[in-house]
Amino acid sequence: MALNYIWVFFFVLAFVVGLIKLIFFGDMEVFPAMINSTFDMAKTGFDISLGLTGVLTLWLGIMKIGERGGIIRVFSRLIGPFFNRLFPELPNDHPAHGSIMMNLAANMLGLDNAATPMGLKAMTQMQEVNPVKDRASNAQIMFLVLNTSGLTIIPISIMVYRAQLGAVNPSDIFIPILLATYFSTITGLIAVSVMQKIKLWDKVVLFYLGGMTAFIIAVIVYFSSIEKEQIALISRVVSNVFLFSVIVAFILLAFIRKVNVYESFIEGAKDGFNIAVKIIPYLIAILVAIGVFRASGAMDMFIQAVEKLCIMLGVNGEFIPALPTALMKPLSGSGARGMMVDAMTQYGADSFVGRMTSVLQGATDTTFYIIAVYFGAVGIKNTRYAITCGLIADLAGIIAAIGISYLFFY
Repeated sequence: MALNYIWVFFFVLAFVVGLIKLIFFGDMEVFPAMINSTFDMAKTGFDISLGLTGVLTLWLGIMKIGERGGIIRVFSRLIGPFFNRLFPELPNDHPAHGSIMMNLAANMLGLDNAATPMGLKAMTQMQEVNPVKDRASNAQIMFLVLNTSGLTIIPISIMVYRAQLGAVNPSDIFIPILLATYFSTITGLIAVSVMQKIKLWDKVVLFYLGGMTAFIIAVIVYFSSIEKEQIALISRVVSNVFLFSVIVAFILLAFIRKVNVYESFIEGAKDGFNIAVKIIPYLIAILVAIGVFRASGAMDMFIQAVEKLCIMLGVNGEFIPALPTALMKPLSGSGARGMMVDAMTQYGADSFVGRMTSVLQGATDTTFYIIAVYFGAVGIKNTRYAITCGLIADLAGIIAAIGISYLFFY
């Protein structure tokens, strides 16, 4: 239901802004740009879905091997006590626990290509025990918001862009991003827990959250103690070793347990193609709405309004040039990435704006894209409060990113 309102809102607002620009400013190009954006974004949505087909086919095949071999059950038992409290509707030792953990681990390491198939697998497994198939369950909402909050330990891609654009120390945004994304994740977790009446003060929950916090602090301390240029190298090696270790562990354990590894892979891989086809209409729908919204100039008008408000209130407005990245990130990952690159190109990678836009890019994830893909894959139409909680997490991440950037770089 929420997606319905948001979809209509994007189109109506874009139309109103387009009329204003045409009638009052004589902008003859605004409506052609909006129409062109519908075709461009429809093509982009199809291209993304097509690109996902191979990755989904590979990783859902690997996940099926893991299921047959029993390693997913091992992961479920490791994290079970914590997940049983965050996802009380899921049965104990449910296979979705292992898929959820694998997805979150891949996200934290910046392994996007592996994270999405694992996340779709987890969503499909949770859908099996969802009593109302077109309505998001509590477990699915919790999982989705944890994804949209975008907890990232190693922002490899952002450091690569900074290096390409001439940053002296491309990794100087590492700690600020880690802090901002952690604030976003904790806020999202609290928001969903309040809606679902989950007791976060439970000693088991506090133990796991405390352990996660201690781990993040240890990561910060470690990376702060080594040479800056080593961070990207170490993170890239660790990420890829982890990923390949997972593949080999899945295959070996299944082989030892006399599972037909090849046939298991083929069976799981077939699901990848079916899911990729299923998400095409959902992805195109949300991307076209976002494209029209951008092309209308509605976002530019909002940025200008914020700038004028800061001037009126006498507030330091040096963060304003970085705002387009923050506002675009929940809507489009590629759009936000383009705005980050544009800001660093215009102001310099090592400028205050260049660094802040990098932190904003890493602070959250693409909420509407994730909702369209994950819920669309299992046919969920009623998203309940998932978007609200996801946007609350995004807002917390944006505010934290701005404040932390002032603290570290201003």
